[in-house]
Amino acid sequence: MNGISIKTAAALCGGYLNTHENENTELGRIIIDSREVKPGDLFAAFKGENTDGHDYIDKAFEMGAACCLVSRIPEGETRPLIKVNDVEKAMELICAGFRKKLDIPVIGITGSVGKTSAKEMAAAVLSQHFNILKTDKNLNNTLGVPITLSRIEKQHQAAVIEMGISDFGEMSRLANMCKPNIAVFTMIGKAHLEFLHDRQGVFKAKTEMLAFMPADGIVIANGDDDLLRNLKCRQRLITFGFSEGCDVRAENIEKDENGYTDCVISFYKRRIKVHIPAFGEHMVYAALEGAALGCVLGLEDEEIAAGIANYKTVGRRAAFIDTGKVKLIDDCYNANPDSVNCGIDSLSKLSGRKVCILGDMLELGENEKQLHYSCGKYAADNGVELVLTCGELSRSTAEGAGKAGRHFESREELIKALPELIHEGDNVLVKASHRQRFDEVSEAIKSL
Repeated sequence: MNGISIKTAAALCGGYLNTHENENTELGRIIIDSREVKPGDLFAAFKGENTDGHDYIDKAFEMGAACCLVSRIPEGETRPLIKVNDVEKAMELICAGFRKKLDIPVIGITGSVGKTSAKEMAAAVLSQHFNILKTDKNLNNTLGVPITLSRIEKQHQAAVIEMGISDFGEMSRLANMCKPNIAVFTMIGKAHLEFLHDRQGVFKAKTEMLAFMPADGIVIANGDDDLLRNLKCRQRLITFGFSEGCDVRAENIEKDENGYTDCVISFYKRRIKVHIPAFGEHMVYAALEGAALGCVLGLEDEEIAAGIANYKTVGRRAAFIDTGKVKLIDDCYNANPDSVNCGIDSLSKLSGRKVCILGDMLELGENEKQLHYSCGKYAADNGVELVLTCGELSRSTAEGAGKAGRHFESREELIKALPELIHEGDNVLVKASHRQRFDEVSEAIKSL
């Protein structure tokens, strides 16, 4: 963290510094896993559900930590410690202070579906022109964002920060740290309804970001989304989508045999021909988001097209795999009703028999069974011939699919039945919330 010394960090978070020795030492990254500490880092002794970082203070110093952020000082400890009441809150305060010293574009990306795809596409495009820092893995919450911000170094010319929330007030905490110059809103969907209640609640929670942005900032929002299309903000609003009236649009769309897309992206008088090397309609939205960012940050058309062409799918997010027997859409990283329906839309465009293997979607609140039922019905209504489900909530998904639905009591029973149910030439979508461990289902399909 360029310009943040041990002494400065203590002042920013209102902490007690137990020694003045080496207090002017500049700190590196904030780390919560002692195994990842490198010389100069600030180790935050965060107490989680299963482990307490205070038990690893010695290990952190052995690895080269310059200082540790703690809520209690071990007896006899004389090495540099900053004592605070709340380690997580102190991390936020330190990073908010660090952000004020930065003079680079910070792009905040949020939404109910497609945040990671948007982040990866934005980084792929912008890295054609800038040295980029982007969110690693899923470090997008109140613990992950300060870790991400602390990794910004002198050579970085822009930062792409994914910002995920599940309750009111969380976005305010993230945005207070990030202070984005540019915001990207992918879509407002039915996610985390247990806490946010409905789409209006999701919209309200996500757009808390706007209050922490400068008036001359830029908001890039999905113009096909009914709530985002009518967004009122003091910043400049740029919309993207397929609808008439969107500022950034995809035209002349053509699909190849893998579901990859060639199209022309138009932005006022600019027309950029692009190839999107990833499966699904949602990836066209990601390309539009990346192109919009490229345009407002001064990239040439060739740079934008090259960045989109260099996009790489991350993990189990709509990974398209031809196993030799079937075409598998491995999308079991996470799920909510909107992302499931989006996956079904993409599946429906492939030729051949269509199969969905769907698991429970979590944190949907009191209407969770109805929302699962609606996904099953959506699949059947859109030409999916077989809907296999597993999980207590997904029983409703199978019911919604009617004659196409078949429910299994366990993941093991489902996997055992796959050789009989999956036929050569099938197109198979696998999707569920991450905790349902449907990656095992995807691996079983690959081995058929």
